[in-house]
Amino acid sequence: MKPLVYKKTRRSKLRNQPVVRQKLHVTKGDEVQVISGEDAGKRGRVLRADPKTGRVTVQGVNMITKHQRQTQTTEAGRITREAPIHHSKVMLIDPKSGEPTRIRRRRDADGTVERIAVKSDQSIPRNR
Repeated sequence: MKPLVYKKTRRSKLRNQPVVRQKLHVTKGDEVQVISGEDAGKRGRVLRADPKTGRVTVQGVNMITKHQRQTQTTEAGRITREAPIHHSKVMLIDPKSGEPTRIRRRRDADGTVERIAVKSDQSIPRNR
């Protein structure tokens, strides 16, 4: 006879595993262009970057309509806002040419890591 296994006990084992954080090539404040999907070709600024899920929220991209319920402080209605997309669907904008580019990382003499645009070989500053 097969032993009885409770689903809740099996589920709790999965929760205790550590979250794998992905190393993102974009950060908050970067200018990016969407390279695939419904909004391909659109440009915008990164509003939020989440390394836990590997997603970024770009200004004016992947707009959704949220139906808001009325509360004591807010009105009811439909609100359009940005939804996050996967970080692999966006490319950083080259500061020299203004085209999308891949990035390379280089460690300086003082130990700080800087991002280099592959197309123009120019440094991309971090906007924090």
